[in-house]
Amino acid sequence: MGLMDSFKARLAPAKGKVSGLAQQHGHKITHGLDKAAKVVDEKTKGKYSGKIETGTGKAKGAMDRLARKDGTGGPGSGTTPPTAPPAS
Repeated sequence: MGLMDSFKARLAPAKGKVSGLAQQHGHKITHGLDKAAKVVDEKTKGKYSGKIETGTGKAKGAMDRLARKDGTGGPGSGTTPPTAPPAS
């Protein structure tokens, strides 16, 4: 067993717990991300609005993926994940 396999095996229980928390508290996490983004945007006087918006979107997407990890739904479960392009 390689180092990475050992590492993944030790993190598996934590991954399930994080997924469950993301499902239970997804709306609170999303609200917190929006609130933090607004504060940072105000403090920087809009100078980095685009980058803040991009980062917030990526964080929300990652949270949605975590919440859907076990297939029971969660925030954004009404959408289907993108399909991989066909192999050429």
